[in-house]
Amino acid sequence: MKYKLSEVMELIGGGTPKTGKPEYWNGDIPWISVKDFNNDLRYVYKTEKSITKLGLEKSSTKLLQRGDVIISARGTVGEIATVPFSMAFNQSCYGLRARTGIVTSDYLYYLIKYNVSVLKMNTHGSVFDTITRNTFDNIEVELPSIEIQEKIASILSDYDEKIELNNVINNNLEQQVQTLFRNQFLTQEFLPDGWTIATLGEVSLMGAGGDKPKTVSDTQTENCPYPIYSNGISNEGLYGFTNECKIKDESITVSARGTIGFVCLRHIPYTPIVRLITLIPKTDVLSAKYLYLWLRNMHIHGTGTTQQQLTVPDFRKTDIILPTKEEMTLFTDTITPLFEAIWENQAQNLKLSNMRDALLPMLMSG
Repeated sequence: MKYKLSEVMELIGGGTPKTGKPEYWNGDIPWISVKDFNNDLRYVYKTEKSITKLGLEKSSTKLLQRGDVIISARGTVGEIATVPFSMAFNQSCYGLRARTGIVTSDYLYYLIKYNVSVLKMNTHGSVFDTITRNTFDNIEVELPSIEIQEKIASILSDYDEKIELNNVINNNLEQQVQTLFRNQFLTQEFLPDGWTIATLGEVSLMGAGGDKPKTVSDTQTENCPYPIYSNGISNEGLYGFTNECKIKDESITVSARGTIGFVCLRHIPYTPIVRLITLIPKTDVLSAKYLYLWLRNMHIHGTGTTQQQLTVPDFRKTDIILPTKEEMTLFTDTITPLFEAIWENQAQNLKLSNMRDALLPMLMSG
């Protein structure tokens, strides 16, 4: 049966409590913005900010219920996720609540995911792309029976649930690695015999990324035949562009402009953009994994009044403590299987995501 997209769901608007009212913030109600769910994951569990009950009452934000869908509607348009428990959200998003008897909550998520490209083509605004309430009135969808909806959503959910499980496993493995590192290297009251202090410039080759080329194909030369990504900045992965492919082995990337201090251990070829600093470890001195963990546990900050920036000359002067070669080797050998398990799960998630996205249009079109 055919419906307007607006007919199959309730559209809920968000809002922001006044930022100048501290009594509205840092409460126990998660408050979602697009940065909390622009990662292609089904569910959003954590939010950067939270609000109080008073902040909820004194603003236009609303509480979403378990199973509701959230979609970014302004600027970065079309990011979606499902809410696993009650959360408030800002005015740059819409909450989408399935209408009982017409569509299930799970099917609504995949229905919106399937129609994201159509939603993006129907945005408005001269400065920012914006999805309005009228956008949902102008899109027609065809829905199968509730029984068929449940079957389709079940198939696609299996992929998302496995991806989610792999992420939980990886978070646990990362915590194990971090605990081993801190217990062995960050609990020393005095510098043990044989340990030394060096600078990052002495133990690594450090440089900044290059400018973004005009086209992606400009980077795919014989010297750099690797795929180019632009997935944003986080501790899980840093990607970008440069004019030459310099990074081929394990190396560290640190965000250096705007949001400073995200650290990523890269184990596959990539190319860093200008806002990133790359450290290639001198492996006769330390391992990439030790350097990564050291940077993850230090407070990295930049300079500047208008926009904070981390510069290569300053970062080179930063101190790092080095254990003996024997301790370094033993520790690296101990944690390497944990990293390999993480990377294997990441690779599997990419395959699962690709399979899910290939199945989505086939299932939704019958």
